[in-house]
Amino acid sequence: MVSSVPTLGALLRGVRDREGWTLKQMSEKSGIPVSTLSKVEHDRLTLTYDKLYQVAQRLGMRMSELFAESSDEPPAAITARRSLCDIDHAVRVETHNYDYYYLCTDLRRKRMIPVISKIRAKTSEEFGELVHHAGEEFVYVLSGRVTVNTEYYDSVILEVGQSIYIDSSMGHAYLAAEGCDEAVVLAVMSSADEELLQSLMSLHEGQQVTSG
Repeated sequence: MVSSVPTLGALLRGVRDREGWTLKQMSEKSGIPVSTLSKVEHDRLTLTYDKLYQVAQRLGMRMSELFAESSDEPPAAITARRSLCDIDHAVRVETHNYDYYYLCTDLRRKRMIPVISKIRAKTSEEFGELVHHAGEEFVYVLSGRVTVNTEYYDSVILEVGQSIYIDSSMGHAYLAAEGCDEAVVLAVMSSADEELLQSLMSLHEGQQVTSG
């Protein structure tokens, strides 16, 4: 059975309850209008990444904490952990050319980030500059065909069932290959950086972020 992942509204409400703040006090501390916070807490509105980052910065929190349930217990050694998730309970980042579904976001301080990505960009112009971030990543094609552009290698095309493993600090881009309107991949990013999720989310600044 899939565990229930709290919505962004529930997480923000949990922060406010834990600190004993009124909605007005939360608004003053975060810089987000009371009416907006109220709508977010009642899951009638979401926030873009830049607004979430503003909230985290002004509340003295890490971005990753906005996507994990709070706990009064001190951090425990990372042993025997597990997380069950599906795409309906993922943190979603939706753009014109890509949809990203970040899975298992209820676990903090992960060294691996699993993501389901829907790829619609077909050209380098649509993608923009090659992406660089810490760590390594593995990508497996679930449907469609994917063109992989990397900084030091010739482009390759991956078919369903094929995969690639790369150093993420090397510039890279994933495109829907010729004749494919949308490709779907499973990507797993890994890094020694305990704030890997925050690092990856920073790549989506200004895009729509929602929590299942």
